[in-house]
Amino acid sequence: MRDEPLIGNQAKVELNSCIEDGAVVYTRHFRDELVEDNLTMEDVVTVCRSGAIVVPAEKDIRTGDWKYRIEGLTTDQTRIAVVFCLRPDKAVMITVFERTR
Repeated sequence: MRDEPLIGNQAKVELNSCIEDGAVVYTRHFRDELVEDNLTMEDVVTVCRSGAIVVPAEKDIRTGDWKYRIEGLTTDQTRIAVVFCLRPDKAVMITVFERTR
């Protein structure tokens, strides 16, 4: 576990490296929200590659992991947010949701 969150674009770079390596875990909540919001993995990957982390990381009180939120537009111009954390060997996708503003 990191004592401090990654800064700047570092979390996005690590996330995309995990995606390219196939080192990603999808929580049940993430998968449920993907279906509920009628989103696809293509939507998620598009936002992870082209989106931006726009709010500071938050520490998860249960796990101690830093949670990051990346936001962006899908190919059909839907604004979504993806919440994830980074572990030493993988990214964990926590949730995904559509942003209305």
